[in-house]
Amino acid sequence: MELTDHQTHLKSVTEQAQGLIDEINQLEAQAKNKRDMLLKLQGIIEYLQQTGVELPKEVPAPPTLPEEVES
Repeated sequence: MELTDHQTHLKSVTEQAQGLIDEINQLEAQAKNKRDMLLKLQGIIEYLQQTGVELPKEVPAPPTLPEEVES
């Protein structure tokens, strides 16, 4: 009887762990997509600035990509 309870518990926590792995993978994919989009936007900003386009003085400077955190 106890072995079955432990097996049920093991199955449950294994499924929870897999769910977290799946969620982490989705979040990492979303973060990568957002980094890629930011790099594209920064390229557009750089191009426009090189062609002489400037922001009005009251508009803050364009943001830069934050340093990546190594895990």
